[in-house]
Amino acid sequence: MANTYHQVYIQAVFAVKYREAVLHNEWRKDVFAVIGNLINETGCKTIIVNGVEDHVHCFFGLKPTVSISELMKTVKAKSSKFINDNRFLINRFEWQEGYGAFSYSHSQINNVYNYVKNQESHHKKENFKEEYLNFLEKFNIPFDERYIFEDLK
Repeated sequence: MANTYHQVYIQAVFAVKYREAVLHNEWRKDVFAVIGNLINETGCKTIIVNGVEDHVHCFFGLKPTVSISELMKTVKAKSSKFINDNRFLINRFEWQEGYGAFSYSHSQINNVYNYVKNQESHHKKENFKEEYLNFLEKFNIPFDERYIFEDLK
């Protein structure tokens, strides 16, 4: 639509099912590239995708006509299919249900970019569960801890 302008920056965070550490270094960057391309295919703009063995951070500019829930549904489904089709793992790969989505102002782009870029060093100090709970608290998002993470079978 003419005369429509937007600036919406989102960091989405989601985990491997049961938070298993199965995103191996040898192929993890390929999965992150696929996720970035999937985001771009929707008309959104990937800024950076990164993570560690058990979870992913996606930082992107959201196109207002795209719903975050539909975007995450597509990204998670198609990236799971990519992992499974390439047989990176012996067992079937799945992402955990749900995700976190956090919005940022333009002035925070560099900070968030660097935070996502430095996931390896960040997670030497804090595990994913601590990080995720800190995000929820920082953004004042009410939650019931019973439903935050699926426990291992």
